[in-house]
Amino acid sequence: MELSNLRPAEGSKHSDAFRKGRGHGSGNGKTAGKGHKGQKARSGAPRPGFEGGQMPLYRRLPKRGFTNRNSKVIVGINVSALEKFDNDAVVTVESLIESGIVKNPRDGVKILGNGELTKKLTVKVNAFSEGAKAKIEAVGGKAEVI
Repeated sequence: MELSNLRPAEGSKHSDAFRKGRGHGSGNGKTAGKGHKGQKARSGAPRPGFEGGQMPLYRRLPKRGFTNRNSKVIVGINVSALEKFDNDAVVTVESLIESGIVKNPRDGVKILGNGELTKKLTVKVNAFSEGAKAKIEAVGGKAEVI
């Protein structure tokens, strides 16, 4: 078995053109999968999360915290990850994506100082930590903020 020949189990997928409640010969007629009588069998059944008049869970739990609209999600990359590049290479956000080091740059990429660097690189990203900047420049490279 390989990823290229995976498929859903036989009979697990239905087409969107399926017509419910069109006679017992269709295999889903009469009650059309709604069982016999009861609130959920009728039109106008309650919305998801309705608990029959009991105070629902989403109202019983307290509100917590808030989401800051101005926060940015920065992706951190260690200096050791830059060893993948050749000597005298120019490292940009695009080249980090191509090499597979960064999958989704989000709001920016920051180089962090963990690990060692032995190659002279010109690194152009959104931010650097002090330690990372020192390590890049100690090898003779450049750390440019874009």
